[in-house]
Order: sequence, then structure tokens, then C-alpha cells
Amino acid sequence: MNGFKRVVVTGMGGLTSLGDSWAQISDNFKHSRSGIRYMSEWDRFSELNTRLGGPVDDFVVPSHWTRKQLRSMGPVSRYSVYAAERALADAGLLDDPSIKDGRMGVASGSSTGSTEDIKAFGSMLINSVAHGLNANSYVRMMPHTTAANVSIFFGLKGRILPTSSACTSGSQGIGYAYEAIKFGRLPLMLAGGAEELCPTEAMVFDALYATSLKNDAPHTSPSPYDTGRDGLVIGEGAGMLVLEELEHALARGAHIYAEVVGFGSNADGAHVTKPEKDTMQIAMQLALDDAGLPASAIGYVNGHGTATDHGDIAETLATSALFGEQMPISSQKSFLGHTLGACAALIPTLAQARDTVHFLDFNEVVQEATNAGRLDGSVKFYLGNTPRGASIVRKGVTTSKKTNAFGKSDEAACSWVLQSALINLQNAAKAAGANAVVNLVSNYQNKEYKSTKNYECHAGAIMAGVALKGDYAKVR
Repeated sequence: MNGFKRVVVTGMGGLTSLGDSWAQISDNFKHSRSGIRYMSEWDRFSELNTRLGGPVDDFVVPSHWTRKQLRSMGPVSRYSVYAAERALADAGLLDDPSIKDGRMGVASGSSTGSTEDIKAFGSMLINSVAHGLNANSYVRMMPHTTAANVSIFFGLKGRILPTSSACTSGSQGIGYAYEAIKFGRLPLMLAGGAEELCPTEAMVFDALYATSLKNDAPHTSPSPYDTGRDGLVIGEGAGMLVLEELEHALARGAHIYAEVVGFGSNADGAHVTKPEKDTMQIAMQLALDDAGLPASAIGYVNGHGTATDHGDIAETLATSALFGEQMPISSQKSFLGHTLGACAALIPTLAQARDTVHFLDFNEVVQEATNAGRLDGSVKFYLGNTPRGASIVRKGVTTSKKTNAFGKSDEAACSWVLQSALINLQNAAKAAGANAVVNLVSNYQNKEYKSTKNYECHAGAIMAGVALKGDYAKVR
């Protein structure tokens, strides 16, 4: 690697609206339980249209945290420290002196600090009184509150890299931590992001006409990459990883989850909220270049998937242009909502899904779908670990002009979905040695169902589940 250090993941910790352990989260995934609910506490905001959120309702501050430690932490920092503590414990480093001697740093961020403290400063400006303010108010509200509090809580003396860049706070935290180790600056980094739920964040996207208004059906929204998507839902949580130089990890006998091999980052340089397909594609290409990998080496894309009109289209166009139209893509936001600064950090902590989600035999899948009698795409399905929205299904991601994300007509999109899904399923089944499944698919492909557009779309939805090395879709 040209003298560069190799970087591996040796610890993971997270906190979401569906739990803080993989056992909890995977069980909720498998049973299609959503972390989204109606936010009755927002009813007092008459001009706020959305009432949907993905809150962490059951978070309890650990009993061993001291009052002194808590003084500088608002919810977003508490979430971040909690995730970091779990990641360090997972890595076997929680009580290790090596994390306090300058060998470990932190790269972390959020969209904003704790808004209760921001409100207190705002009240001072409006009412000319400093009610609710104290010596720690600024520490709780500052945009670098997560990185600072993680460093102080664990006594980290390595570099601090605050990343307050909205939805990319977590991914940049991981990327910059990776680069710090890759270039030999230090062997250990905590990396990730966090966010606390606040109605002001919902209002930001409400004002952009970008929030979901399915207030009467929280469990159906958001729905990334789906024709029925109507906007995003704000969530909260935190995700933290322990990144470690490979030789350092091997020397101490650490368990290695994965290797980070590439990172790319850029900017649209055009509009603050409207994403650009071309620069998205360039960012992914930069990561591939950094890793020294061709696009063909990638088997799955975990997308941003905000369920917004422009965002999903730009993202799928960029993914298609770089990786080809058969690349599977999905997003966990259908379960958790858009956790802003935490979202990109939660993706790798939830990546265990590919090994633990169980799927039905394909014959059973087809039979279940047929028995359901709903051939209009309304039957829910799994792609990887997300039950709503996936690699161009239900007639593709459509715009008002009735074309999908790849600029195809509905009928052409359906044909593409079916054909690419069949190819993916056959290849994965062969790799897994599932000859019966391969034969079943071959027979299924030759039947007359292909001539019926609705059934063709539905069959694509069923079979597009082959996102990752032998995983098969499960219709609900």
C-alpha cells in the first residue's frame, strides 16, 4: 500500500430508536418494526406540518457516569459518549492505558449542539436575561460538543477532528480518522457521529417541503427509493467505531470486523440543499481511487436514501453511472429515519445485517407473494435489511413525468428490475450452491409473467433482494 498504514475496525457501538444492541436491532428489522412514531409533543407547533420522528425514547444515563461528567453533556454528547463507550468495550480497550497516552484521538460530529442550550442563549438575546445559562451551556451547544466530550470523558490525548457537516458528519468523522491512521499520525481513533432530535430540525426540512406528511401512518414512512416516498423523517442516535492500525490490532490480538480501504470527499459547490449527481459520482470514484479498486469490485451500495424527490434521484443516477444499473442499493432510514450527523456512522455499525437476517426459501417467497394477491407492489419486502424502498422497485423511482431514477419509462424500469434481479439471484444462488433455487429461477424467468407489467414489477421486488453474497428477499 505504498508505505501507508492499513486501517481496520476493531470496535463498534451504536444507539438508535430501535435499540442499542445488535440483538435488539436485528429482531426489530426481522419483524419489520419501525422506529418512527407520531410526535404528539410537536402538536403545539401549529406551523409544523410533519409530526413524524424517530426518537430514542428509552435512553437511560449509565449509573456509573458522574454528575461532574454529565455537566458538559447535552443529549447529543451523551449519545456520542455512550456509543463510544460501547465501541471501546467491544474493542477491549475501555480500561486500556494505551487510549490515554496520546495514541488515540477522536473524529466526530453532529449537525448542531444541544438545542436547549441554544434556546437559552436565544432567550438572553430576546429577553435580555441569562436565565438557564451557566458555565457549561456553551460546551453543550457548540457544534464540536461530541468530539470534545468524547475526548474529555475517556482522557484521549490524541488529535481531535470535529466534523459538523450535517448528514456527512459521521462519514467524514470515519474518513478523517481513517486518513489519520493511514498516514501514520497515530494508531487508534474513535470515529463517528451523533444527533439529538429537535422540532427545529424537522422545521428546517418542513420549510424545504422535504418532510414526510404521512402523519397517520408512521410505520410506512420514510420509504427511500420508492415511488410512494413523500419526504424524510428526522431521527436521532449515535454511532462510533474504533479504528486501528492493522499491525497494532494484530499485536494485541484484537477482533477485526473489517478493513477501511478508501475514502473520498468533495463538495457540490452549487447549492446548499440540492444534491448534484455528478459530484456524488465523483465522491464515490475518489473512494475507489483511494482504495485502488475498480467499480466492479463493489457488490452493494448502502445509500443515503433520504426519501426526498431530488435526493433519491440524484443518488441513484450517480450510483448507476458508476457501478452499473444492476447495483443493489438500500437505506436503513426506512427504519430509523434520517439521523443526520449519526446516519453515516450508524451504517457500518449495522452492517452485521448481511450475516444475520434470515430469508425464506425462494419457492416459499414466490408462493407467499402469489397468495397475497397484491401484484401492485404493495407487498413489503426485504432488501438486505430494509423493508421499504430498494434498488429501483415498485416501478422504479419516478418523477412527475413518470420516469424513474434512470430515466426509463415505468415499463422499461420493470423489465430492468426483473432481469437484473434474476441475474443477481442466479449468480448468488450458484455461489451458494443452491441449484434448486437456480432451476426455480430459470423456470420462473421463462413463464408468461414477464408480459404483465404489474407482475413484472412485483417479481422484481421479490427478487431484487439478492444484494449481498447469497442473501435472498423475504416478502412480508
